Amino acid sequence: MSEIELLSTITCPKCNHSQLEEMPTTACQFFYECTHCKSILKPLRGDCCVFCSYGTVKCPPIQKGNCCCE
Repeated sequence: MSEIELLSTITCPKCNHSQLEEMPTTACQFFYECTHCKSILKPLRGDCCVFCSYGTVKCPPIQKGNCCCE
């Protein structure tokens, strides 16, 4: 089993600003405020969290092979 990555770079779809963030391991993150334009990001349809939608690395539960956050 490969090691779970906990860092992901989120890119805001509105202003294209990127920010390295540490992902939570005990819960999904449904909302994220862009540090540049202050837009509130929500997961895209079919994704469980903002990291799966806008991050460079999927969230820990998806990395573990679970179908969604629990």
